[in-house]
Amino acid sequence: MSSRRGFGIVKGMQEIGRSLQLPLAALPAAGIMVRLGQPDVFGSDGLGWTKAAEVFGLAGNALLGALPLLFCVGVAIGYAKEADGSTAFAALAGHLVFGKVLEAFPDQVTGKPTDPGVLGGIVIGLITAVLWRRYRRTRLPDWLGFFSGRRLVPVLMAFAGLAMAVAFGLLWAPVGNGLNAFAAWLSSHGAVGSGIFGFINRMLVPIGMHMLLNTYGWFQFGSFTGPQGQEVHGDIARFLAGDPSAGMWMTGFFPIMMFALPAAGLAIAHCARPERRKAVTGMMVSIGLTAMITGVSEPLEFSFMFIAPVLYGTHALLTGLSMFVTMALGVKAGFTFSAGLFDYTLNWSHATRPWLIIPIGLCFAAVYYVVFRFVITKFDLPTPGREPEEEITEEAETEAATGDGAAAERADASGRRP
Repeated sequence: MSSRRGFGIVKGMQEIGRSLQLPLAALPAAGIMVRLGQPDVFGSDGLGWTKAAEVFGLAGNALLGALPLLFCVGVAIGYAKEADGSTAFAALAGHLVFGKVLEAFPDQVTGKPTDPGVLGGIVIGLITAVLWRRYRRTRLPDWLGFFSGRRLVPVLMAFAGLAMAVAFGLLWAPVGNGLNAFAAWLSSHGAVGSGIFGFINRMLVPIGMHMLLNTYGWFQFGSFTGPQGQEVHGDIARFLAGDPSAGMWMTGFFPIMMFALPAAGLAIAHCARPERRKAVTGMMVSIGLTAMITGVSEPLEFSFMFIAPVLYGTHALLTGLSMFVTMALGVKAGFTFSAGLFDYTLNWSHATRPWLIIPIGLCFAAVYYVVFRFVITKFDLPTPGREPEEEITEEAETEAATGDGAAAERADASGRRP
């Protein structure tokens, strides 16, 4: 029973982690517009470029300034099953009440309203999704029939937003202080703290909880007042606003995503059996380029995560080492989506010593290739292309039984490959 309960908890955390991907989709647009809003892009030659920079800057900061709301609505839609527009409307209603009621609970130090930031938005979004699942088909008595079904959820969320605001207003100070203390402890340990963050980040990927860790470090921790007087929080927003101390939780991922993981994929391909090498190489080149250009590493990581846990543990340790090395060498870089080539070039001018990422990445690529190839062959790990013969035989027999012709017909009919 306890193992089943534990599995349910992990599954629920995985669903939450996946729901965070929707609001993250707005960050690349925000990053591009904030970058175009910097004075060094258009200059000030009297041709209206100064106004263009101002417009782009305001547009990008509009998204960054509304991150709690974006996460609230995005998580509500992502976590609710069969979500529709009423889900987003209910989340908006709850978040508006939540934010306004928090003004009644000013911080005792700054005098400003209590601000749980993105975390508060995520909580309201999750509550919206849970209530929407539970009450979207509820029928009320005839005299309250107008509020039945989906119309009931915004009403419930208004009261839920009020209750959560009171709870956060009374309890957020010690919780927020604890989270800040842990993040500050990591930050105070410089390169070591950055390395610990990177190691924990990768170790949480298999259970889908890494985004929960990232949310606080990337969107919540720290504060910085930008050139236009706006106060921003989190490593990403502070980096884009020009905070020289930002980038601690992001920089070390660039050598891993752009160089090391593609090299690991190459090692896996070279370790495949000769008859499988061509197919595995094609797959690894594809997902390796995905990691390099976009920073989306999960397809490559999942190719060995569960079938070769020792390799994944090694990968997590080396990621922490990359975070440590980049921080120790004074390298600072940031991203809006992930640590791929696109973000690397886009945010070059904001970074500190970004050119060092290339030699660091090449060194890690060599380490990954040698380590992966040695571990795979030494321990005879069943990485792609090295599966037991009986598994390949069973797969071939299954394909023969179903019939390639029927599969092809289904593929033509659906417009997809079988």
